[in-house]
Amino acid sequence: MTQQTLNSDDARSRWRDILDAASTGSDTVINRYGKPTAAVIPFEDYEAIRDEIEDLRAGRRAQAILDSWRSNPTSARSYDDVRADLVVEGLIDE
Repeated sequence: MTQQTLNSDDARSRWRDILDAASTGSDTVINRYGKPTAAVIPFEDYEAIRDEIEDLRAGRRAQAILDSWRSNPTSARSYDDVRADLVVEGLIDE
């Protein structure tokens, strides 16, 4: 696997090169302010890992919610309240 790393200014001016590289199987990491911010990968690779990406993002959201609850346990709602809201919204049956 070939990978190149560009800063955001270079990436902006070389966008076509980045797309051409992705179409040939190469990855490009784009740094912003010296930190990796985004990666351009071949679309076929993205399709192959899409579910894993969604799982990763869901895990991050869950961790953020857990951290928020740990910092303020009174923010939690009871299961019965959540379930009642889901029934009202038509997302589950009674």
